[in-house]
Amino acid sequence: MQTTFKTIGLVVRKDVQSHLETIQQVTSILEDQADILIHYLDLDLPVSNLPGVPINDLVDSADLVISLGGDGTLLTAARALVDRNIPLLGINLGRLGFLADVSIKEVEQHLKDVLEGKYRVEKRFFIEGEFFHQDKLVSSSIALNDIIVHSHESLSMIEYEVYSNGNLIHQQRADGVIVTTPTGSTAYALSGGGPIMHPSLETLAIVPICPHTLSNRPIVVPADHKIEISLTKDDNLAQLNYDGQAGSVMNSANKVQITRCARPLTLLHPENYDYFQILRAKLYWSTNY
Repeated sequence: MQTTFKTIGLVVRKDVQSHLETIQQVTSILEDQADILIHYLDLDLPVSNLPGVPINDLVDSADLVISLGGDGTLLTAARALVDRNIPLLGINLGRLGFLADVSIKEVEQHLKDVLEGKYRVEKRFFIEGEFFHQDKLVSSSIALNDIIVHSHESLSMIEYEVYSNGNLIHQQRADGVIVTTPTGSTAYALSGGGPIMHPSLETLAIVPICPHTLSNRPIVVPADHKIEISLTKDDNLAQLNYDGQAGSVMNSANKVQITRCARPLTLLHPENYDYFQILRAKLYWSTNY
């Protein structure tokens, strides 16, 4: 068996002990074919004879990164790969797994296929959020799924306005707002009534969270539009989140600008990958037919 991946990095989920046998199976398949590096999420002790390394060291050396966990683990790995042209494969040890699409039952065959060059390649785009205080850039971060502004430590709604390329979309009272990529359209935005967007689309969806205006609906805009969100009420506080990771706390002196990143993520899928089959399986569509 020949492989072009000389060094493979494994990013392993937090509750690794519950899937110890599978993780050891993966390392045993790979270690005869390539050098292996492992990054353990929040784990002090290794699960094999391979010690853990910092994730930045892993992505500096790897030709392929494999996430072992759920979609949260894959998102962590993806964010570390944003500046690197390194493919990412997701093995699903979680519950839902829209992104990590290699199941435990099929892991041995799919890993062998990948090492033999039998896989499908797909590009997904990131979005970047820039956080401003009185028009001064304070910080920035990236997300593969979504960037969210939501009420901070309060049951009260926030009041905000959303612009697209400088044009006002709406002023809104709601628990918050989600700006999602097609990749993230099956995540939190789906629970908020947002549309499912095929991952090949160059679009963003803006999805209010529990809006006070019952006629409000999510809206889809081109991915190259600049989205700007700001609070309109002086006593409001909001939390800014990137792929579920907490960012800055916002007030009316702040705004966040969201743009499409030029740097894509490369995902590897099994050769028989079918996006609609995943939707049917994960969302229990067509179960009565």
